[in-house]
Amino acid sequence: MINTEKHTVLQTEQLIIGYQSKKQQTVIASDINIAIEKGKFVALLGKNGIGKSTLLRTLSKVQKPLKGLVKINQKELSSYSNQELSTCLSLVLTERLPLSQLTVFELVALGRQPYTNWIDKLTQEHLKKILWAIEQTEITHIKDKRFYELSDGQLQRVLIARALAQDTEIIILDEPTAHLDIHHTFKVFSLLKKLVKNTGKTIIISTHEVNLAIQLADEFILLSENQLYTGTSQELIEQNAFEELFPKELISFNKTLEQFVIKKN
Repeated sequence: MINTEKHTVLQTEQLIIGYQSKKQQTVIASDINIAIEKGKFVALLGKNGIGKSTLLRTLSKVQKPLKGLVKINQKELSSYSNQELSTCLSLVLTERLPLSQLTVFELVALGRQPYTNWIDKLTQEHLKKILWAIEQTEITHIKDKRFYELSDGQLQRVLIARALAQDTEIIILDEPTAHLDIHHTFKVFSLLKKLVKNTGKTIIISTHEVNLAIQLADEFILLSENQLYTGTSQELIEQNAFEELFPKELISFNKTLEQFVIKKN
């Protein structure tokens, strides 16, 4: 296990997220104040449409905040160049990749682009990082496959390997198990938990797999219509935060089991 001193790698101050058009401003969520420590597995929870993806895009500079600050290692996100940011934060999105002839190895190797370019040869150091990422995500046996030959579960591991090869302190994943069955969903969660433990990286994911997240994540950011909750699962249970996630007439949160259960008629 990697020992990590307490160190805030990502924080927000009075952050307001949403969309700006020429005529109007659409606020999705406001008064977002979070502080994420190095070496934590953090799950972002919330109902559909509450703003999870918008928040992740804002934290990763894909989208500008309407107001407030995002800081990485105490430095304002707006002052990072794209090149500089790509060496400290990597992003895994749910969008389907365009068809190509790339092999798994070549796709993972794209993670080294912040440190090289297409006309440069991969150095031994680059190759070492790529092979390490492939090994960590347990995809050595498929490294020569074309990416279009992969199952959804395999492809998700490849995209995580690409982020690992990028060798950033923070990895952000937007709904990494959205297209996976329960078996592969559990495997991805277990992999991310293992990577946090073995590498000391900070991993932030948005997910609807709440029961699984409660079991495996270190800390939570929970967006609701009324407020934002942060903390460990126990801290959120004490604040009755999980009750904000689903309609109470359908399912309820069992504090003893620390899980959501279906309400019986």
